[in-house]
Amino acid sequence: MLQFNLKLFKNFPLQGNGFCCTNCSLIIHATPSLLHCHENRTCSPSREFCCLCWSSDAKACPSGEFMCANRKCLATVYVCDGDDDCGDGSDELKCTSPLTCGPNHLRCNTSECVPLMWSCDGDPDCSDSSDEGPERCGGDGAPYLPNRRANCTSGEFRCANGECVRLTWKCDGDPDCKDKSDESDCPLLTCRPDEFQCGDGSCIHGTKQCNKVHDCPDHSDESGCVNATKCEGPLKFLCKNGECIDSSKVCDSVKDCKDRSDEPKKECGLNECMINNGGCSHVCMDRPIGFECQCPTGYRLLDKKTCGDIDECENPDACSQICINYKGDFKCECYEGYEMDPVTKTCKAEGKSPYLLFTNRHEIRRIDLVKRDYSQVVSTQKNAVALDLDVANNRVFWCDRFHRKIYSAFIHEASDPSQQVPLVESSLQTPVGLAVDWLQHNLYWTDSGDKSISVASVDGTKRRVLVSTDLSEPRAIALDPHHGFMYWSDWGTRAKIEKAGMNGVDRQVLVADNIEWPNGITLDVANRRLYWVDSKLHLIASVDLNGAHRRTHMSSAERLGHPYALAVFEDRIYWTDRDKAAVFMANRLTGEDIHALAENLNDPHDIVVFHQLRQPQGVCFVANGGCEYLCLKAPQITEHSPKYTCACPDGQDLGPDMRGCVPGEADDMTATSSPPTEFTPGTGATEGTGGVSQADAIPRLTTAPSGSPEPLTTLSTLKPMSSQESKALGSHSTATTMILSTTPAGDSSVSQHFPIVATVVFGLVCTAVYLVWRNWRRNSTKSMNFDNPVYRKTTGEGEEDEIHIGRTDAMGHHAHHHPYPQVRQIGLLKNSFIPFFCEMSLIFLQ
Repeated sequence: MLQFNLKLFKNFPLQGNGFCCTNCSLIIHATPSLLHCHENRTCSPSREFCCLCWSSDAKACPSGEFMCANRKCLATVYVCDGDDDCGDGSDELKCTSPLTCGPNHLRCNTSECVPLMWSCDGDPDCSDSSDEGPERCGGDGAPYLPNRRANCTSGEFRCANGECVRLTWKCDGDPDCKDKSDESDCPLLTCRPDEFQCGDGSCIHGTKQCNKVHDCPDHSDESGCVNATKCEGPLKFLCKNGECIDSSKVCDSVKDCKDRSDEPKKECGLNECMINNGGCSHVCMDRPIGFECQCPTGYRLLDKKTCGDIDECENPDACSQICINYKGDFKCECYEGYEMDPVTKTCKAEGKSPYLLFTNRHEIRRIDLVKRDYSQVVSTQKNAVALDLDVANNRVFWCDRFHRKIYSAFIHEASDPSQQVPLVESSLQTPVGLAVDWLQHNLYWTDSGDKSISVASVDGTKRRVLVSTDLSEPRAIALDPHHGFMYWSDWGTRAKIEKAGMNGVDRQVLVADNIEWPNGITLDVANRRLYWVDSKLHLIASVDLNGAHRRTHMSSAERLGHPYALAVFEDRIYWTDRDKAAVFMANRLTGEDIHALAENLNDPHDIVVFHQLRQPQGVCFVANGGCEYLCLKAPQITEHSPKYTCACPDGQDLGPDMRGCVPGEADDMTATSSPPTEFTPGTGATEGTGGVSQADAIPRLTTAPSGSPEPLTTLSTLKPMSSQESKALGSHSTATTMILSTTPAGDSSVSQHFPIVATVVFGLVCTAVYLVWRNWRRNSTKSMNFDNPVYRKTTGEGEEDEIHIGRTDAMGHHAHHHPYPQVRQIGLLKNSFIPFFCEMSLIFLQ
């Protein structure tokens, strides 16, 4: 830990470190805003300067970095840049004035320096927007806003600054416009007589007041409440009429309860525990009136007398990772790669120290979570928003929403603009979410401009659209390459969080209720949970990867102003807040222990954790899986699910080998496509997803040819299909449609005789099926006839009088153990529709 001693000098000439102490490395002018000048943390303008002195065992920042007065380490590029990057202003104190800008930079009216190429681009980079002012660029000089549009839809409200927000958010007590115009000129909200008005003006039902649940956003419904359970505990006695008296007054021959229930003659002086332990399974405690059954530690009362084991593992806060329940106790363990901290009993990651990377509009910054070093990784960006990592290869990927490009660089070289390689440069409108498949080396991103989710190879040379239907405002995206699923948030008209295979199939909704503005999402790989932040409801919540066991970790408009992105690692949640312009962390189990890691930022957006355990390694496909274009991980729904699928660029389909690509068919020829030959569907799409995976990408699956790199792998096309084709797949006319489509157009004779030929062929097939079935039934059925000597049917004994005890040869000597299923099976075959339909067909043909 860095230590320093602070010495204050009054009316002393500022002539260098020699007048302070021998090992001082910085002299700071005292200002009212600087709170680190002396011990009582109060600073006044009368004090001329103070000396910041380090102790002999202190460690300075790495060479080339600047140390703030509060011991933060900054890259020198942050010093004297017009921004308070230290948080205490010490990086902007000893600066020359006026600030001199380079030849390729513009000097703002606030003395900031911004690149000249950023001026007049519709995006204010100076804090006073002088780089976009009318005196320099002409026009109205209105500030740039991402959600600013010329016209808002009927379901949106147009803010005074041109932004568009949902109409239902107007006058809801929570400002959503940057200028807060959606909460201006709002009528005063009055509540009904049976309602309680919260401190923010909202109304809740009166029964929700003082119910030990915070129903008001400001928790005003639970303030000033009187404890209704004042008679709880062994020192109090509750009379039958509701009075509460001290337990010492019970059975003292003085009637203290008005209904005399404290002096029952038959119960006073009686020790019920002496008789069969009062019926208690464990501990019996005698009371002046009656008795009470109690349980030892680790047990609880199942009823009033019987104790049962407490499953401590039902509490999600019981353990950091793995919880093992025992009778009367439980045990916590950690996953592989983690070790138990002996003090905190939490799981800590082994290996190198984790650190954070986050985007700050014009740059990407880094914070070491152990050493708390603070440095710059990528600089001179225009509007960096989305961010992700390839930990094994030490690479960082990011989206610049202004330039509409996706970039990549090695982390140790990312500060050099010449090493920042653009990967995807075309056909991007508004990229807002980015995720890296670190096993198959593919990039996934969301685009809120064209409402799509796309994938590309890690070098950007191969790409295609995976999802393009029923997306309103797609935002964040996260991947689970080991299981083949991708997750994304959509904060549009119907806000939701969805899940699909990484090849675009098996789409389904995970969260659709109690969700308004889901911005960032992230996966807790170790605990198999998905976390998200809701900027409208001001909360952080999570569900398991099937959408169940929902839990709210934090909910506070004060602590969560406008959370945008989050990351989870070990027992911590990290998130960015655009309103507070800061990066925070908190305990993910309790939601407490909140700390600010970086403040006074420009415009923080995305955030990720860099550590090997965040991206566990696995088996990747050799030689691109034998695919000509893209090799995409398939969702592992069951153990028989295909491992991967091949995909072709937009407009092309897979060839007969299911690996190569051929030109795509016209829309009117899609009916000739064969339906899937092997496909294991998932749970299906939830209502409101725009259809099951067929609506986005219908797979044609087949077994991979022998000798391929993955002989057991199943392949698939990812060609979007029309609604007519999707309906054809589920109708009885599919086979007929396929036969008709192969008939030559000019052969009229074939078309005329086709019904007769089809009928004859169908009849022959049914005849063969019937004969085979009848022969099998005779050979595999053994029968016994039981005659009733008392009653015999006069109409004769036929086949219906037999009781069949069926046994197939394949079952052998085990058949007698399970007779009923065989009897039921034969009965079903005998009464099935197949022989009846075939017999009717024979009659028709005769």
